[in-house]
Amino acid sequence: MVTFSDDEFPVEGTEHYKALYLTVKYEDFVVTRVLVDNRSSANICPLSTLNKLKVDDDMIHKNNICVRGFDGRGKDLVGDIVLELIIGLIEFTMEFQVLDIDVYYNLLLGRPWIHATKAVPSTLHPMVKFEWDRQEIVVYGEDNVCAHSDASIPFIEVEYDKRALGLLGF
Repeated sequence: MVTFSDDEFPVEGTEHYKALYLTVKYEDFVVTRVLVDNRSSANICPLSTLNKLKVDDDMIHKNNICVRGFDGRGKDLVGDIVLELIIGLIEFTMEFQVLDIDVYYNLLLGRPWIHATKAVPSTLHPMVKFEWDRQEIVVYGEDNVCAHSDASIPFIEVEYDKRALGLLGF
């Protein structure tokens, strides 16, 4: 059973209002600003993230589906893609909906990932916990976008855009 305790609060205690961002690994890249959002019914990958990760466009399965953002407006998908990410020390194969949008995150992990892993995200404690192979796994949220001192590990940071509206950016 996954539980959280008061001693796991961040330094600010309960007075912070941070979103829950994780850092994950994709192949040889470290990806920062991966938003965990249980309001989203999809895992979202901006097209700009795929370009930064040097993912071949042929890996995107094109489709003509329209998704609705939190504001009710529609946006056509570029397609969907399956990515293998390492979160904590665990490798996950996940499907993402690819959108050509300007947003504040590099990837969004929504209910498909949360439910598949039986993860319990806590924005109060900024961390995600889940059981894997009968062990409790804890993945801590980012304090800041981190740069790695090892120059051999490429990482991508989000580019801030004032036009980004809402979590899906449209």
